[in-house]
Amino acid sequence: MATSATTETKLYDCPICIGGEWRASTGRRETLLNPATAQPVTTVPYCTAEEVSAAVGAAQAAFETWRQVPVVERSHVFFRYRELLLKHSEEIARITTLEHGKTLDESRASLGRGIEAVEFATSAPTLLMGDTAGDISRGVDTVTVRQPLGVCVGIPPFNFPAMVPMWMFPMAIACGNAFVMKPSERVPRTVVRLVELLYEAGLPKGVCNVVHGAKEVVDALLADPRVKAVSFVGSSPVARHIYETAGKNGKRVQAMGGAKNHVVVMPGCDLGAAVKAVLGAAYGCTGQRCLATSVVVAVGAAADPLIEELKKAASQISVGAGDDPKTGMGPVVNAAAKKRIEQYIQAGEQEGARLVADGREPHTHDGTEGFYVGPTIFDHVRPGMRIAREEIFGPVLSVIRAKDLDEAVSVVNSSEFGNAASIFTGAGAEGREFAARVQAGMVGVNVGVPAPSAFFPFAGWKGSFFGDLHALGRDAVQFYTETKVVTSRWPTPAREHKITF
Repeated sequence: MATSATTETKLYDCPICIGGEWRASTGRRETLLNPATAQPVTTVPYCTAEEVSAAVGAAQAAFETWRQVPVVERSHVFFRYRELLLKHSEEIARITTLEHGKTLDESRASLGRGIEAVEFATSAPTLLMGDTAGDISRGVDTVTVRQPLGVCVGIPPFNFPAMVPMWMFPMAIACGNAFVMKPSERVPRTVVRLVELLYEAGLPKGVCNVVHGAKEVVDALLADPRVKAVSFVGSSPVARHIYETAGKNGKRVQAMGGAKNHVVVMPGCDLGAAVKAVLGAAYGCTGQRCLATSVVVAVGAAADPLIEELKKAASQISVGAGDDPKTGMGPVVNAAAKKRIEQYIQAGEQEGARLVADGREPHTHDGTEGFYVGPTIFDHVRPGMRIAREEIFGPVLSVIRAKDLDEAVSVVNSSEFGNAASIFTGAGAEGREFAARVQAGMVGVNVGVPAPSAFFPFAGWKGSFFGDLHALGRDAVQFYTETKVVTSRWPTPAREHKITF
């Protein structure tokens, strides 16, 4: 498939995959636009109820055989899959940039993080090992074993078309489950290519299936009694709906929601490092990521120099199409996202924040006329303002001023979200206190984006997560398996047994 973000002219029709067979859906279609040029590039189907049911049925049938494949053989599929992902990495990155708009470097980096999850899945033989206790009573032994659940469903978001899906299906399948993936209807092509390569790696037919659509398709998956577990990443209102609906239907759920991530900047920190980290965290992927920094809490004397340096650095970010090597920040995903972000900028002005950098109507260095919003900065933001409280999901940075660390921690903890928070400081005591007191699942000390590696859990708190077991790490192993406890006694026939009281 052609993948240039600015030159593709052939309209690509996304197929569905049922039982390992790729075919066209009979459902209605929607045309998707290239975010950089606003030109049509893809048609995505909205699957029928019959197609969704068939995908679940194919997964259920495949599960009965796949679960019996030795775990070492299952892991071998992912060793081969990793090599194919590396071989086709540039192709996949260009597909991601084409349909999402992020820069090629960002697409390459996010794919790399997804490949980390595949590498973690290759460790399934070790990760699935249980516990053993011999002679818990005379001649009695107990062992625990981990067994797969059955059909699992993945519902990833639009902002990471490659990485987040690979948080889901590799570990689920390596654990012996079968899978149905419902990619975001805004960015379906990357998942299609990922699953094509998974079958090329030797996955048996039906173990991974792909359907497309929106709420109707999701609700059908949540209601299907054959589905045993659901993994979701998206906004908090939808995450709550997924959690409540799937839970009522007896399914295991991990639903990762929205975020309002804070960075606290203390006097005496390395200001240059802080500015560079905040800039990358706020404007990387055009702010469209759940670990994006959207609020900076500037403490005391750190505020004025920080604002000046941020303003200067933001003005130097080059906006344009993601596949142009000169581009520092690409477009947002579609026209609706652009409109929503611009409405937040207007709301910030109306609420009295000082607009330091206005990203509306940015100049693009390459002349493209897509869905662009430039780097935006507000100063003197109050914690109660909408731009400080609500998830904007765009390149808008709000700066709140605090007198000391205690007030800064209170600002962070007042948020309804608890995904990530960071501090930049030169004092070990401040970093230690912040890490202990802040109410967030992922904490950074002199780290702008505290995203864990794939062998640690992605651990949001509060309104950023609904469920018990997080994505990635050992949480993922537990989420995609059930524990069975086996207690056994093997009497010795030749031995006399005397019963005493």
